[in-house]
Amino acid sequence: MVISVSNADIYQKEKLILSDVNFNVEDGEFVYLIGKTGSGKSSLLKTLYAELWLEKGKATVAGHSLHELPRKEIPTLRRKIGIVFQDFQLLTDRNVKKNLEFFLKAMGWKDKFEIESRIIEVLLQVDLQDVLQKMPHQLSGGEQQRLAIARALLNRPQILMADEPTGNLDPEKSLDILKLFLKINKESKTAILMATHDLELIERYPKRTIFCDKGTISDLTENL
Repeated sequence: MVISVSNADIYQKEKLILSDVNFNVEDGEFVYLIGKTGSGKSSLLKTLYAELWLEKGKATVAGHSLHELPRKEIPTLRRKIGIVFQDFQLLTDRNVKKNLEFFLKAMGWKDKFEIESRIIEVLLQVDLQDVLQKMPHQLSGGEQQRLAIARALLNRPQILMADEPTGNLDPEKSLDILKLFLKINKESKTAILMATHDLELIERYPKRTIFCDKGTISDLTENL
C-alpha cells in the first residue's frame, strides 16, 4: 500500500479544510481525486507530499509516517514521490536536458552516464525524445506538461501525484495527458493519484474516484 490515511484532519494554516479523512491507495492503483475549486484537493495532496503538516490523524506515504516525520526526512520522502503541477514549474532559463539534469542532481544522482541514460529513458516514455536541446518556451503546453511528467518519473517514484495536470490545456491535449498517465500506470505499475475537476475525462476513462465536498471526502467507487 503506497498511501494510507486514517482519521486525518487537513489544515491550511489555522483553517480546517477536510476533516476525518480516511482512504488508501494500493501499489500500482490509479485514483482520481475530484471536487470543486477550493474543496481541498490541493491541500490534501500538499499534506501527502509534506508541504503541509498533518495536524491530526495518521498517514503513511511510500513507507513514511507523515504524523511523525522529522523535517530532515522530507527530502527522502520526496524522492519516492513524483509531483506534477498544473503550471508545469519548469526552469525557464535552461533547455530540456538541463532541466532534467538539475532535478536528478538535486536527488543525489552523480554518475554522468547514468544521468544521461535516465533522461533518455523518461523522454522516450513521454514521447519527447527529440526535444533535448529545446527551451521550455519553445514547447507547446502539452509538451511542457509531458516534460513535467518526465521530470516526475526520473527518480522511479512509487507514486505520481498530479494536481490538476490538465487545467491549463485544451480538451484534446488534456485527453492526451490522461492517456499518458494511464499508459505509465499500466506499463510501469506506478500508482497515480490525479486531482482534477474535468468530469468528462473521468467519464471517458473511469477509475476509482475520491470526492472532496463540504469539508469531507468520500469514495464514489464504493457507492457504484
